[in-house]
Amino acid sequence: MAKVYWVATYRSISNPDALAAYAKLSGPAITAAGGRILARGLPALTYEAGLEQRTVLIEFDSVDQARAAHDSPEYQEAMALLGEGAVRDIRIVEGV
Repeated sequence: MAKVYWVATYRSISNPDALAAYAKLSGPAITAAGGRILARGLPALTYEAGLEQRTVLIEFDSVDQARAAHDSPEYQEAMALLGEGAVRDIRIVEGV
């Protein structure tokens, strides 16, 4: 069975304190739901139209597992702390 990847890119961060509060809760919420954080931070290199944006890559065993992690009360609590402190793009992508 192919893995599933949650890819989050941060277009902007306007409140680093809110991001820190979010991170404190979101990591444990994601791992409790079966997610494995594979990478996070600024890109080492960018090509073509690549942007210098914070990126997070999380692996799950299924789309349902990724959805459950995102929709969990624990993750939603983390999102409430983030509020409008960052503009992000989150995608769930199936592996090949």
